[in-house]
Amino acid sequence: MSAAPSSTSAKVPSAAHTSTGRLGWLVLPALLIFVAFAVVPLIGVFVLSFTSWDGIGDISFTGLTSWTAVLTDPGLPHALWVTFLVIVLSWIAQTPLSILLGVFISGHQKYRALLAVLFFLPLLLSAAAVSIAYKALLDPNFGLGPGLNLGFLTQDWLGRPALAMGVVIFIIAWQWIPFHSLIYQGAIRQIPTSMYEAAQIDGAGRVRQFFSITLPQLKNTLITSSTLMIVGSLTTFDLIFVLTQGGPNDATRVLALDMYLTGFRANQMGLASAIAVILVVVGLVLAQVLQRLGGKERNSQLEGA
Repeated sequence: MSAAPSSTSAKVPSAAHTSTGRLGWLVLPALLIFVAFAVVPLIGVFVLSFTSWDGIGDISFTGLTSWTAVLTDPGLPHALWVTFLVIVLSWIAQTPLSILLGVFISGHQKYRALLAVLFFLPLLLSAAAVSIAYKALLDPNFGLGPGLNLGFLTQDWLGRPALAMGVVIFIIAWQWIPFHSLIYQGAIRQIPTSMYEAAQIDGAGRVRQFFSITLPQLKNTLITSSTLMIVGSLTTFDLIFVLTQGGPNDATRVLALDMYLTGFRANQMGLASAIAVILVVVGLVLAQVLQRLGGKERNSQLEGA
């Protein structure tokens, strides 16, 4: 009679081991793809940062020469500042509107489903195409302003530093707010309706429910969305390249554009690789800071409940 429990308990680790093994085989293809297309290229870029290469000829190792040139370049602090400025301004422009739109389209009315599709359309367009379209629309001579005789639109939008930065932030927000709204929409629909029903019984209005229930439950989603925004802002290149090419007066010359111009215009792949490594390090640090700000709590979205 006492042998049966031990036999049963002996089978449990075996079943768990089999389940873990199957899960490992399912994860293996994704892991191989990640290593092949993310880890290996990153290692290659790191190695290239210690070389001198014009992209065509022989690669010669030069030690810390490329790093010394990049870190002592007076343009590096400015490029970092512009990059952080784009990150902060784009986050401020995208996050509140994304949350509000996510709340709006999370309802079940039929017209909101149609609006959700319309909101998502800008995301389907390439950044280069969007930039070309906006550059034509904002042309002070032949754009939308002169065509409709609108004085406030007839300005040199891309020729003044402050206006050019404003245009870049506006286009980034216009294109990516739909994506983040979709993330918030899915998260809001996971919040139990019983929480809102209890709040209504207590006499809480919609505004109070939003700040007391919706926002706290979106904490983890906010961290995820913010991380994606930061990574996207760090790698914003094609939009700025088409719109301003870093001008005017390097007002929109972000680090990613500086990397491209150094590598493919000046043919200095060693320096460009060092800048790329700096971009990766900055992105990892900012992502880690966001995760630390989010804490280790698991009460958002009722996780673990």
